[in-house]
Amino acid sequence: MSLIDAENVTVRLGGQTVLEAVDFRIARGEIVTVVGPNGSGKSTLIRTLVGALRPARGRVRRAPGLSIGYVPQRLHLDETMPVTVGRFLDLPDPQPPEAVAAVLARVGLPGLVGRSLRGLSGGQFQRVLLARALLRDPDILVLDEPTQSLDQPGTAEFYKLIEQVRAETGCAVLMVSHDLHVVMSASDRVICINGHVCCEGTPTVVSAAPEYRALFGPGTGGTMALYRHEHDHGHEHAHAHGPGDG
Repeated sequence: MSLIDAENVTVRLGGQTVLEAVDFRIARGEIVTVVGPNGSGKSTLIRTLVGALRPARGRVRRAPGLSIGYVPQRLHLDETMPVTVGRFLDLPDPQPPEAVAAVLARVGLPGLVGRSLRGLSGGQFQRVLLARALLRDPDILVLDEPTQSLDQPGTAEFYKLIEQVRAETGCAVLMVSHDLHVVMSASDRVICINGHVCCEGTPTVVSAAPEYRALFGPGTGGTMALYRHEHDHGHEHAHAHGPGDG
């Protein structure tokens, strides 16, 4: 059974149609990445799938009791308030110290419970946000462009960590990303949107799809094809969609 299943979803914001006739599904343990140009509706899709936005048409079904761990695109902190990592992870509800220690170790930050958030690097802070999401013991981990402030090595390390978390916990992962070269290698399935679903499938075939190349340029496909994923073997096909299709 899918953890989240969307059918013919159309979303309007401020009188404008942002997404039209989108179909989506994600199964337990699957890593699905949503890509698309700026303004294509990626974040709107995520917010609709998790229930923060209500579609104008279509329906979204979530598995009963679904636990969602969310890692935001960015988080602005009050610079005048010195908050430690441990205190931040205790918000809004206090967590058992052993659980906090375990989750910090899992994201590669052992012993940082007493460190001030203001003293963390960008990569460390993103890992703290990931730790906070993992404290929910999520069925699905949702990440909205989580590496926007990281350099290329930090980005690659973060996605490698996401793959490890998926392997260890069995949770599904739904990501929005601009990091095309890296994220393609970390995904089981890629969905390319631009107000509607342009194409979807395994990373290798999506990177070669005409709809994908039309959005990101003909040179990206060849580079992306180098990042073959182990799940690309067999049943490789991309589904292309027109603007009026799901």
